[in-house]
Amino acid sequence: MGFLDLLTDAGLAVLNSWLTTRSYVTGYAPSQADVAVFKALKSAPEAAKYPHAARWYKHIATFDDDFATLPGDASKPYTVYGPEVAEVAINPAKAPAAEEDDDVDLFGSDDEEEDAEAVKIREQRLEEYRKKKEGKVKPAAKSLVTLDVKPWDDETDMVALEAAVRGIEKDGLLWGASKLVPVGFGIKKLQINLVVEDEKVSTDELQEQIQEFEDYVQSTDVIAMQKI
Repeated sequence: MGFLDLLTDAGLAVLNSWLTTRSYVTGYAPSQADVAVFKALKSAPEAAKYPHAARWYKHIATFDDDFATLPGDASKPYTVYGPEVAEVAINPAKAPAAEEDDDVDLFGSDDEEEDAEAVKIREQRLEEYRKKKEGKVKPAAKSLVTLDVKPWDDETDMVALEAAVRGIEKDGLLWGASKLVPVGFGIKKLQINLVVEDEKVSTDELQEQIQEFEDYVQSTDVIAMQKI
């Protein structure tokens, strides 16, 4: 059914949950799906309450100038994206109250014993299911990321720049192959691959940390990302 109401706490909670293991609303790159949801929010979610939604919002905001050119169908509303089954009502406060049953059962229900037995069976099956789930270790969601790190000029020490980048160590972060790519006027950028565990490492925070090496780094860009 997709997202319903992103202006309520309940709606933001659903969005935050959806983005827990995702960098984008759909797929592995920014698209019109992100634009539609971004515009529906009106303002950034509170980072303390909705950290994943806030991270995503901050990242998508960097593409503001490119919204019109991002891939996807710009005519689709944000409600077509998100969970297949709605997790919250549009506005619980406005939900119609359940009609009171005016019929009073003076003699009790003939199905009470059957209902109790059905509940017992259901609880047993749920308990068996929980035990099976506990015995399975779900593999961590990971992403392969290609990152561009741009220096200030052709005099930047690229060996020192790469050493500084690789010096960042985090649980769930693994640095991979790299190369220097010419960008013009004798300047070369560092292009480096890395694997991150999505729940442990935020690419936005990693980029901010790299950009703190102000003597070497002018800017960073994620040029490719895919789930593995």
